[in-house]
Amino acid sequence: MPEIEFTKFKLFEIMKKLSVALMLLIAFSTCTMAQSEVDALRYSRLNNLGSARFVALGGAFGALGADFSTLSYNPAGIGLYKSSEISITPSLAIGKTEATFNGSFRDDLKYTFNLGSVGIVMATNPVSRNQQSMWKNVQFGFGVNRMANFNNRVMIEGDNNESSFLTPYRDAAQGIAPQDLGAYNTGLAYDADLFFYDNQLDSANSIYQIFYPNGGVNQRKSIESKGSLNEMIFSIGANYGDRLYLGATLGVPYIRYSEISKFTETDESIVDPNSFYNYKMFTKTDNLETSGTGINFKLGIIFRATDFLRIGGAIHTPTFYTGMADSWNTSIESHFDDGSSLTARSPEGFYEYELTTPMRAIGSVGFIIGKAGLISADYEYVDYASARLRAVDYDFNSENEAIRDNYLVAHNLRFGTEWRYGSLNFRGGYNISANPYRYGTDATNSSFSLGLGIREKNFFIDMAWVHSNMDDEYHLYSSDYVAPAMTKVINDSFLMTIGIKY
Repeated sequence: MPEIEFTKFKLFEIMKKLSVALMLLIAFSTCTMAQSEVDALRYSRLNNLGSARFVALGGAFGALGADFSTLSYNPAGIGLYKSSEISITPSLAIGKTEATFNGSFRDDLKYTFNLGSVGIVMATNPVSRNQQSMWKNVQFGFGVNRMANFNNRVMIEGDNNESSFLTPYRDAAQGIAPQDLGAYNTGLAYDADLFFYDNQLDSANSIYQIFYPNGGVNQRKSIESKGSLNEMIFSIGANYGDRLYLGATLGVPYIRYSEISKFTETDESIVDPNSFYNYKMFTKTDNLETSGTGINFKLGIIFRATDFLRIGGAIHTPTFYTGMADSWNTSIESHFDDGSSLTARSPEGFYEYELTTPMRAIGSVGFIIGKAGLISADYEYVDYASARLRAVDYDFNSENEAIRDNYLVAHNLRFGTEWRYGSLNFRGGYNISANPYRYGTDATNSSFSLGLGIREKNFFIDMAWVHSNMDDEYHLYSSDYVAPAMTKVINDSFLMTIGIKY
């Protein structure tokens, strides 16, 4: 899950060339350091989305082809088209997140309607012009495939008897004058009267205090994310002698991501009228918007060794996002026992940078059992540690080092089967998206799927259901101060593809 306690504060500070002392403040926060890692992984880890038939077979289409979604995985699949086709795939996704924090359990749901894929494939027939040609067909494809969904809603709540959200703020701020505190974190807490500064001392020896450094508070966080990663594709393929199928895809992925997180900390103790007033509660709200457009290139091959056996392979170049842009803002609203309240707001932040996501290699095998059915499997290699961040005015050395240290090579597996009974097609699939983390929780994402299709000469209708789940952990703030919340993300998607052949 993305961590945005200091979401883009670091990038803003870099742009504004703030003081060395403020950079020391950043170093105290593992949340800030982890944000860039989370960004890189979020846009590198893809879901197996697309057409209903593709999803129903677990995405194991690398050796099968003749489905629009394969153009984003193994473009040689376009070579198996014998006729032209138009298809569209609407879908409904139901996302549920369960979270346990310090013994307290919370869950939440989110429903999302989206478009899994839409596209057109045009097949020509060179044989009709040259009877001696071994090139049986040439195909062209254009459309959009959805590669990842970011729609989710998380609720985390529990009592914390070890620290306050403000504890790492206090520790990082020591020795820094109030006017030099961070515009997106410590400075906001100070302006909201959640810090106490002893102004009798020299600023070089400034001492800050907070109300509950050792906890004794209730903490609650809600995170709602929206958006998707879609890929516009331009593909070309060919069929040579009904044995060898070749394909290439130019992909133009584009990202739209937004996140709103609200962290609330509440003091539930009885008010002591003889003591200095304490805060009753405060809420920190973070807003983040990310957009970006990239480019990649895919090459694929499928070889029909026998009528029974097909072998496929594909290589994807890294995706080069040269136009990533983030905008963000933060606010803190505090309420006190005496009935007063304050609100502090940050400036609007904006930063442009570049992101390169990993290359991929896919190997596939398909067993065609006459006209009765098929069994297929895909293996995918992807090195999440090879993602990189760059910018004109910053080298991202520490962030890229963190990516190398915390992520690893993943070996993803996809399996699928389809069996025919007349015009009906019954399908099933299983998918394992391997854990990308070198340390910590095993965040393997597994899914299984079922589907039904009706295939006629000039049209087809496919339906699919896919269920996936993934365990992960989420830190409300710096892991040096708080134990993680253990989360489980459960998704159910229902898809229907309608296609016309001509």
